[in-house]
Amino acid sequence: MTKKRGFEIVKKFKDAGLDLPQRETANAAGYDIKAAADITIPADGSIKLVSTGLKAYMQADEVLYLINRSSGPYKRGLVLPNSVGVIDADYYNNEKNEGEIFVQMRSISGQDVQIKKGDRIVQAIFIPFLIADDDQAAGVRTGGFGSTGDK
Repeated sequence: MTKKRGFEIVKKFKDAGLDLPQRETANAAGYDIKAAADITIPADGSIKLVSTGLKAYMQADEVLYLINRSSGPYKRGLVLPNSVGVIDADYYNNEKNEGEIFVQMRSISGQDVQIKKGDRIVQAIFIPFLIADDDQAAGVRTGGFGSTGDK
């Protein structure tokens, strides 16, 4: 059977004791993504990339959205400054970083926020997408995080 969609641990975190994401309830749409290592998100408003140690595989017409957990802004003062992270199918196993998922985080609490390894930081939702008539996209990903915007 061909794998359709899921998560894997990247090589550099193979022996780090990370868990693959899971949904907490039968009707939940999102998979809880956890931090792969301790990190401090500073109060100065700067954006930090939080490593997850994970990569995601999916079908060519699917995308993985990274979305704030409801407790992130309210309880911890953490937000995704890009609102929604977008992981494209061709990000998987890219040569720059093996497709490791990083989460942009910013503190809006006015205080430094400590994230510990294993803390749930975002939820991830697989979604199919449509393309417009006469779409001619033929480019090939050559980089890792943020690479499609570097043209």
